[in-house]
Amino acid sequence: MRAAVLILLISVAVGAVPQEARGQDGGGYELLPAPDLWYNDVDGIRLGIRLRGQVPGTFQDGPHRLDLGVWLGTWWPEHPLSYYLSLTEPIPSLSAFNSEASVRLESSIRTGLHRHRISFNKRWQPGFDEMTYRELSVFGRVERRYDTEYQPFRNFWNTEWMGLAGASLQARGSHGGGPWLVHGGLQVSVAREYGDPFARFTAELQQRLDLGEPFALHARLFGGFAGEDVPPQYRFLRSMRSPAGWADQGLTRAKGTIPQAWLTDGFIQVGGGPNLRGYTWRDIGELNQASFSEGEPGPLFRSVSSLNLELQFPNPLDQLIKETPIIGELLELRSYLFFDAGASLNREADLHPDGNLLADAGPGFMLSLNIPDYLGKPRGIMIRYDLPLWLSRPGQEKAFKFRNIIGLGAVISL
Repeated sequence: MRAAVLILLISVAVGAVPQEARGQDGGGYELLPAPDLWYNDVDGIRLGIRLRGQVPGTFQDGPHRLDLGVWLGTWWPEHPLSYYLSLTEPIPSLSAFNSEASVRLESSIRTGLHRHRISFNKRWQPGFDEMTYRELSVFGRVERRYDTEYQPFRNFWNTEWMGLAGASLQARGSHGGGPWLVHGGLQVSVAREYGDPFARFTAELQQRLDLGEPFALHARLFGGFAGEDVPPQYRFLRSMRSPAGWADQGLTRAKGTIPQAWLTDGFIQVGGGPNLRGYTWRDIGELNQASFSEGEPGPLFRSVSSLNLELQFPNPLDQLIKETPIIGELLELRSYLFFDAGASLNREADLHPDGNLLADAGPGFMLSLNIPDYLGKPRGIMIRYDLPLWLSRPGQEKAFKFRNIIGLGAVISL
């Protein structure tokens, strides 16, 4: 059944490319293959191939853009075959130079999760300034967790079919002090096997204030609000992104890609959400103990807000990297002092005995490998080493203590 669905989707994707675009001999459309290798504790080594399709010479900025991946789990699990498919078609009548409108179809069955989505996307960009833009996306999506074996923590994602509709708006620009970014997103359940409908809203503001090279202050405000019947995967963790967001990253999509012991010991922090990084170990400890199938909320909340600050300062290693040809254009080692503060509300249990308002602080470093996409937006890997040496609510520990975590993804991307 899985193979039949996959063959059908590939046929639809290739067939969606007009004959005049492909050309009678196929020379007007190109498929660029690349091998792919991954690992998790269910599939084992996952062997696959990625195909990128485009009209020659458009560099992923033209019509009929295809991104397709097919993988086979070498440990032969219950569902060994998986895929991801994305097909993007611009809408010429609504597009202008650097301000494309498009429809995108995405479908994936991998790591125990069905996700199928169609979206309308529109970008507004003045001239050649790729760092000043507005982007709107309106989407519909259906999803279902069909195999819980892939989850790093069992039962924090329910197994019902769910239909969602929503929209997101992102804007970026700059003023005299430095660049800024605003993002807002709304999701509403339109069909569920169980439970009542729910809505979920998130908002985020980022600002970088240049204090004189190489000093800068990075600030971030975050707020998240969800309805009473929101399922566990769309609730909020205090220290990192929501469980549903883990499926958006290859490193956290399935258990074992990152050693599971690192996660269960609270040594790994997935950037996003309120991002109170010093409380990662506490959230992970509650995830390890919670039984969401029995209604226990664990560390998941329906309402959160936070402030994240990072004061960037120079370090000699970053200067050495910048002076290295080629590598200096791709790598950056940022050093900073951070402060996080936030509050969480609306958990179906008493508030944490240490109190609701939490804060942490300490030094940190972020190594980023950045290869910008065709729009000039950052794309790459960002790994942080943060030391939350101070906690406002340390529980049974001392407020000042050596603590360290590895963070995945940037807290503040500016």
